[in-house]
Amino acid sequence: MTNLGKPLTQRQLRVGEMIKQALGMLFIRDEAKLQLSTKEITVTEVRMSPDLKTAKIFVMPLGGKDADEVVAKLKEFSFVIRKVLSKKIVMKFLPKLFFVKDDSFDYAEKIENLIKQTNK
Repeated sequence: MTNLGKPLTQRQLRVGEMIKQALGMLFIRDEAKLQLSTKEITVTEVRMSPDLKTAKIFVMPLGGKDADEVVAKLKEFSFVIRKVLSKKIVMKFLPKLFFVKDDSFDYAEKIENLIKQTNK
């Protein structure tokens, strides 16, 4: 969600990190009371839009199993998560939450395997 190749501002990074930590605590404590075990969900990154009105949240369940189902459930209940999050974070506008499966671990594993193959 970079602004056409422009780097993220300090404010975007700071707000993203604040939302990431709040979501992590919310999931650990299961405060949203969702129909899935949120204790096993890792929030890897939060990218904010330049106007701070939308947040793209990269998540991965523990072990990577059923990742698509978990992301679908989080998307379905994003309004509930946003409501609980509004009580944790004080902002003028709480951003809309968009949950995305984090593929960076798969990508890193693929790169690592390619490096191992070239070393042989």
